[in-house]
Amino acid sequence: RSVNIVAFGNERDGFSEDSQQPSLIRSYLGRSALISQIDSSLSASHAGNPVFTEYQACVFGNVRLVVHDCPVWDIFDSDWYTSRSLIGGADIIVIKYSVNDKTSFQELKDSYVPMIKKALNHCSVPVIISAIGARKNGVPCTCPLCTSDRRSCVTASEGVQLAKELGATYLELHTLSDFYIQKYFGGVLEYFMIQSLNQKSSEKMKKRKKTQKCHRVQPPQLEQPEKMPILKGEASHYDADLHNLLCCCPCADVAFYPEDLSTAVEAHKIILCSVSHLFMLLFEVKSPADTHDASILRTARRYPRDGGSFLLRLVSPEGARAICLALLSSLPAKACALLIYNPTLPGLVTGAFQWERLEEDIKKKVKDPEKTEHVLEKVKCILKTPGKLSAVKDCRSHQIKRLYNTSLRLFFNTPVLADVIFKIQGATVPAHRAVLVARCEVMAAMFNGNYLEANSILVPVYGVSKDTFLSFLEYLYTDSCCPASILQAMSLLICAEMYQVMRLQHICELYIITQLQSMPSRELASTSLSIVSLLKKAKFHNSDCLSTWLLHFIATNYLIFSQKPEFQDLSVEERNFVEVHRWPSNLYLKQLADYRNYVHSQKCHCTVM
Repeated sequence: RSVNIVAFGNERDGFSEDSQQPSLIRSYLGRSALISQIDSSLSASHAGNPVFTEYQACVFGNVRLVVHDCPVWDIFDSDWYTSRSLIGGADIIVIKYSVNDKTSFQELKDSYVPMIKKALNHCSVPVIISAIGARKNGVPCTCPLCTSDRRSCVTASEGVQLAKELGATYLELHTLSDFYIQKYFGGVLEYFMIQSLNQKSSEKMKKRKKTQKCHRVQPPQLEQPEKMPILKGEASHYDADLHNLLCCCPCADVAFYPEDLSTAVEAHKIILCSVSHLFMLLFEVKSPADTHDASILRTARRYPRDGGSFLLRLVSPEGARAICLALLSSLPAKACALLIYNPTLPGLVTGAFQWERLEEDIKKKVKDPEKTEHVLEKVKCILKTPGKLSAVKDCRSHQIKRLYNTSLRLFFNTPVLADVIFKIQGATVPAHRAVLVARCEVMAAMFNGNYLEANSILVPVYGVSKDTFLSFLEYLYTDSCCPASILQAMSLLICAEMYQVMRLQHICELYIITQLQSMPSRELASTSLSIVSLLKKAKFHNSDCLSTWLLHFIATNYLIFSQKPEFQDLSVEERNFVEVHRWPSNLYLKQLADYRNYVHSQKCHCTVM
């Protein structure tokens, strides 16, 4: 048995000349008749001073007493972990201060009492506040000097108020005499020591009774099932796909030329129309009647389709690339390509475009300030959204973020600007080669290689349903998908594996796992959904993560799936895996049966005879 006491604070005032005055704790240990075999040691020092002194002694004959005396409050600032450990292991806390040191008392009240309250954290540890010393006020006087002196002392009411904040016992020790040390302070301290020992004895008795109960035959403990493998999602590369489309320019259907026709910058109508209402007008995606912004209409009228400043020649169906658009002859040749594509359009395509970046790039290319402002105005007109960005300064405060996640959706499953048509289950689905090539490597090889589809407008699709293929195309256009059911997600996963779109495959895997995890046991037992069939499809279509997870899922819900007919469709290897990792295990079921037999045998005994 032991009692741990922690004492904080210094009973000497800052102006005391008696540096050899014994401390409260040391005086008590040396004078109390209940204390024996005292041993002391200093802790590791901080800034040349010991952080605390540790006393070990015996009290009440055979009770071990450990006292940590910390005269310096800096321990809370320099070593919060040690101070918190001391408070956490304390049975009794003693706080000391000198009544003639108002500054130290105020610092204790403002800074360290909140720390002690936080460390106690509502623990029922008794706290003793000891106000030590006789106040040096003398006879009350009305002169200013005496008033100043009285304010340097800590009054009894201030000490009592501090004790109320901590729920502590307040003591005033005018001197460290035998009366105050042994009978006053010692009596209160020994009372709390006895209370602490009684509480520990009671807790020990309760623990002993609990241990005795544990010797009885207990029901077997059901361990948690094995953790199933975690499937991590793949980061989106939507931005990079569209950026590569700009760099490589496959399936380009429009080109920009300077006035001298020296350099061509190839582009894609669908991308330009997605980012600019002006290009929607120029390429007849929208009619003037659909645009209610007068500034965009005025800008579009300045660029005629033939003659004047712009030449517009559409690409022929045979794929011959012609001059589609010539920029204003008044602009420098170097700025013509810069105006739309080079080098700032990657930002537009990826949705990370910032006006500040565009402005910097244009200024680097066009060194003439007047021409720079002219180019900036033209770019602003091209990128203008109806009703927004009415001035260059407005462009600085608005960033165009993720345009294509929403704007490319406008062209999904519509014949506008479509240059390929998929035929599937007797229906047709229009699409755009530029988007397909940028987002899908299999389609990039199909439309750019020596295949029949490269020169065909109508492309048949086999092996998937129309709804599944539409969901697949929607992901290519928007970088998002939302399956309606587990079966639809599996169909979409098969389509993604067919066209080698790995991120979509991972999204479908995550959807299936999330839906199965949220399914209650009762619904899992009654559902017509075949988990084993999902497992077979996942393995056949190289979805290793999903197939491994489904095996663990079957093993974790062994009692449910072992009663279903589909359980017999598992291969020998799969059955062995499930039996090894099943939950609950065979060992637990055997222990549970033995416990039930034991309980039944105990009930059969006659308690009277």
